[in-house]
Amino acid sequence: MSQVTVKGGPVSIGGQFPAIGETVKDFSLANSKREDVNLASFGSKRKILNIFPSIDTPTCALSVKRFNDEAANLSNTVVLCISADLPFAQKRFCGAEGTENVETLSAFRGIEKFSTDYGVAILDSSLQGLTTRAVIVLDESNKVIHSELAADIAEEPNYDAALSVLK
Repeated sequence: MSQVTVKGGPVSIGGQFPAIGETVKDFSLANSKREDVNLASFGSKRKILNIFPSIDTPTCALSVKRFNDEAANLSNTVVLCISADLPFAQKRFCGAEGTENVETLSAFRGIEKFSTDYGVAILDSSLQGLTTRAVIVLDESNKVIHSELAADIAEEPNYDAALSVLK
């Protein structure tokens, strides 16, 4: 178990957060069409997993927009924005914001398995049952080449650190 904060207050995080060099477990998440997808659905592309509690919070929205802007410049890379939001909400947000360079994935069907497998399960606080903020970058074979568990859920991730491993 790990601990982070939300605006300074402690939050317990369950599961084992992936370390650099590890191969991550597969997942089954819903895309914008509510179809189940997994890591193999994205082929041998490099993957940025932008994991956050909800697309309807300011910091989460900023991370989706920032990775959308940066993804346009990356070759053989897909940005997967993962939250517990329903695909309808994710699609509405992306349509309103014009984010076309990211893939939104919903953990609504299996939030407990995904959040525990990836070490991002919020175990207490008013956000219990959601995922904490994290960025995991995978190479073409799904090995971790960057991992950041945000110290405070309300703060943006270190975009430069995540993107620098892909250049």
